[in-house]
Amino acid sequence: MQRESVQASSSDHVPIRSSTRLPTLVLLPGMDGTGDLFEPLIESLGADFKVLVVRYPEMQSLGYDDLVSYVGGLLPAKEPFVLLGESFSGPVAIKLAAASRPGLQGVILCCTFARNPRPALAWLRGLLPSVPFTWIPSTLLSWALLGSFAKGTLRSLLKEAVGRVSPSVMRARVRAVLEVDVTVELSQMRVPCLYLQASADRVVPARAATLIRSVLASVQLVRLDAPHCLLQGVPEKSADALASFVRRLGLTVS
Repeated sequence: MQRESVQASSSDHVPIRSSTRLPTLVLLPGMDGTGDLFEPLIESLGADFKVLVVRYPEMQSLGYDDLVSYVGGLLPAKEPFVLLGESFSGPVAIKLAAASRPGLQGVILCCTFARNPRPALAWLRGLLPSVPFTWIPSTLLSWALLGSFAKGTLRSLLKEAVGRVSPSVMRARVRAVLEVDVTVELSQMRVPCLYLQASADRVVPARAATLIRSVLASVQLVRLDAPHCLLQGVPEKSADALASFVRRLGLTVS
């Protein structure tokens, strides 16, 4: 999918056309795994971007190692690409980058973590089988993920995406987050990295980015006034930030 190109700036979101396009942008989804929530971002990206949205199986429980193998088989084989890991998918992006995937030119980590971002909740692992994921009120999800940025269309998009996923799959993903630690793999990353942080994130605390920067000092951090669903809450500012990062890599595809 190719869209109108953009360039990040401190002013308005301004589309720019050019005769070349940027490397493929591979989008790895958040906890829902559907990829549907990327639509606002894709609409704000430009034609220079070729976008590949990865969608995780909705009825198959896969841990992080399984997801790394799954995503690895979908990555571009003969062209440069940049990998974006949103929230839940940050560890997937980190592990793939540490493996020095051919063609990988950079990594964008969005509101994510290298280790369980809420260690105080690790005790919940034993209770996961009894958590009624299908009964979680949409208003609570909206409060946690969208905050004051919640709009009718975004709330509906979020509700539909989460509702498509099997409760057993959601439990497996939550368990994976509670157990994850990819700090070793993070230290092995050799490609440029951008971290997009939300100032109003109610899910992933700021210390998650602090940990990542302590392990990978070269990471560039951009903080936006946004909720946990940063790419959905402020899609144009998000597009500007990631387009600016990708353009600085100095790569174009004829």
